[in-house]
Amino acid sequence: MNGAEAVLRTLAGSGIEVCFANPGTTELHLVRALDTVPEVRPVLGLFEGVVTGAADGYARMAGRPAATLLHLGPGLGHGMANLHNTRRANSPMVNIVGDHPSRHRVQDPPLESDIAAVAGTLRGPVRRPENPAGAGPDAASAYAEALESPGQIATLIMPADVSWSDGGLVGEPVPARPVPTVDPAVINRICTVLRGGERAVLVVGGPAGREAGLRAAGRIAASTGVKVLLETYTPRLEHGAGVPSFERLASYPEQVAAQLDGVEQVIVAGTKVPVSFFAYPGKPSCLVPPGANTQILAEVGQDAVAALTALADLLDPASEPELPGSARPPLPTGPLTATNWAEVIGALLPERAIVVDETISSRGALAAATVGAPRHDVLTQCGGAMGEGMPLAIGAAIAAPDRPVVTLEGDGCAVYTLSALWTQARENLDITNVVLTNRSYAILREEWQHLVGTDVDPESNSLFDLTGPTIDYVKLAEGFGVPASRATTAEELAEQFSRALREPGPHVIEAIFPPVA
Repeated sequence: MNGAEAVLRTLAGSGIEVCFANPGTTELHLVRALDTVPEVRPVLGLFEGVVTGAADGYARMAGRPAATLLHLGPGLGHGMANLHNTRRANSPMVNIVGDHPSRHRVQDPPLESDIAAVAGTLRGPVRRPENPAGAGPDAASAYAEALESPGQIATLIMPADVSWSDGGLVGEPVPARPVPTVDPAVINRICTVLRGGERAVLVVGGPAGREAGLRAAGRIAASTGVKVLLETYTPRLEHGAGVPSFERLASYPEQVAAQLDGVEQVIVAGTKVPVSFFAYPGKPSCLVPPGANTQILAEVGQDAVAALTALADLLDPASEPELPGSARPPLPTGPLTATNWAEVIGALLPERAIVVDETISSRGALAAATVGAPRHDVLTQCGGAMGEGMPLAIGAAIAAPDRPVVTLEGDGCAVYTLSALWTQARENLDITNVVLTNRSYAILREEWQHLVGTDVDPESNSLFDLTGPTIDYVKLAEGFGVPASRATTAEELAEQFSRALREPGPHVIEAIFPPVA
């Protein structure tokens, strides 16, 4: 057995079922090993950003890591934007990066680079086996390290000679460390704070975005009157009828200031203290109101759901959360707008859907339009690096093949990783992609008002304009093998969305409307 096969057999024995790959010459023995280890499904992406984004989506829905296979330092570099998003989502991943043999690296060949230094920026463990016998044990350790709470990217750098040389040994699975629990004294202290009568807000995120965490937060709100807010970008949020629903932290400092106006205690569970996404002149970076106290119920990586549940029980064991009922918005009519497209989705969203939301400037209406829809999961891009929506959908669809996936994608984001459509078609995945087309970088026009001012009209800036030439998402989708259509009215979007949900395989709908004023 060579080192490559030892790695793949070790990962399969540890729990890896899928490898998202864009390999090159240095990875060919790993490709051959994928042929000999049928327990691991290989999925080809045409660009490494698709590969890494798909692995993120898979981890969020499966609750365990997938592997990636990337080609040397440039391949790792191509995947970095969505590796950044993966790190911010705290998704577990085993990143396999091929490398030159040591004897070749010293000659400084054209593709030589410092892979370990780049991988180190992901703040996860980086391993480089020096011989085939060590490759399997290193792979087993990487898998366990990826699962270490809250989840991290473990990178395994595989020199080509380690891959092709005999002497590989299958590593024994390494048990993952248990999730750290919260000290009961902390829970008791925050219980006392909430009973003290000061105006408080509870900010929840991470694993608390699932039903158990949301129910516990809702119980705390019911027994104390505390206002509950979701972190701005939650990796996986359960939403819809029968699941407690809370307002998200807003994007801009003045909006958060209004949400937290008069708050004396900010309690945080499973996420970080509220900070501004960007810095703005004269505005604070930390958004906790001056004079308010910050209480950390559960650090990122601690068992936030258990802590919230224990706090709810301590406050009132009989408390029950407020639950939204089953209700859908009526189907709108007329030209599409930045708000009524969401009403179409809310009116027609299927049971058990997985919604991938990378709408950016158009997302404001979505939560309200779907709060009474059948229960569904929402995956958002968490790190601010554009272009993860369609790749996330690939991973989610492979992790949950019995569930429909709906991708809501801004047109400015879609072009980053549009080749994800080819993988969707190749794997025949049940994904309905709605590209929300306002033919502009509308979010930058919005940011202009906050950073530059109103003395110059951002509508006149050519760097925010995506016309001339106009991008045709219907033709592009068809070129990648995905059926596509175009909607300019609510009626057209409803008909095309319903048809796409009925038909197997991926679809693209280009929904065209003006940007938000």
